[in-house]
Amino acid sequence: MTTVLTLGAENAPEVTRVLCEAFYDYPVMRYVVGGTHDEYERRLRTLVHFFVTARVLRGEVILGVVDSNGDSEDQAGLRGAARLAATALVSYPGPRGNREEMATLRDRVWNDLGPEPRSRYEAFATACAPFEVEVPHIHLNMIGVSRAARGRGRGRTLIEYVHLLSEQNASSQGVTLTTEDPSNVALYEHFGYEMVGHSRVSAGLETWGFFRPDQNR
Repeated sequence: MTTVLTLGAENAPEVTRVLCEAFYDYPVMRYVVGGTHDEYERRLRTLVHFFVTARVLRGEVILGVVDSNGDSEDQAGLRGAARLAATALVSYPGPRGNREEMATLRDRVWNDLGPEPRSRYEAFATACAPFEVEVPHIHLNMIGVSRAARGRGRGRTLIEYVHLLSEQNASSQGVTLTTEDPSNVALYEHFGYEMVGHSRVSAGLETWGFFRPDQNR
C-alpha cells in the first residue's frame, strides 16, 4: 500500500523539483513564463517555488508519495534514500496565514519575473474566475509526478487522498481543480468531476474548471 505523506517547509526544494518536472511543458506554464530556454527554466523554478512557499505560509497541505529504496519514511518528511515521486498542493476554504507576508512574497516574485509574465498570469486568473463554485470546498492547486515515477499510479493515489481529505473536513463539500490539457478532461470526469466552466485564455491556451462534490456526505 502506498503511503501519502504530509510534507513541510523542509521538503519545499523536492516538491519544487517534482512540480517543475511535471509541469515543464504544461501549456499554462509555457504561456505565463515565456522567455528563452535558460530564462524559461529559471522563471519556472521561481514561479513553482512561489506556489509551494505560498502553501507553507498559509499553513495549507502539501502531500507527497515517495520511492524509498527500502529506507524508512514518516510524516515528518523524507529520510534516507527516500525520493519524492509525486506531490500535490491543496488549499482549504477561507482566509489563512499572514496576508502581509504573502503580499510581500508575491511582489518579490513578480518583480523578479517581470511585468509580461505577471500580466499573462493575471489574464489566466481572470479566465478561471467564473469557475468558482458557491459551496465551501478544497482546491487542488497542482498535482504532479516526477519523470521517473510516471505510470505507477502515484497521481491516482494523491487525487483519491485529496477526495478523502474533503470528505473528512466539515468545512468542505467537494474538490475543485482546473486543467489546461484537453486530454485531462475525460480523466477528471472519470474521477467524478463535473465541468463547471471552459474559457479561452489566448489563441493557444484554453482552461477547464471542474468540481467534484463529496460522495459520502
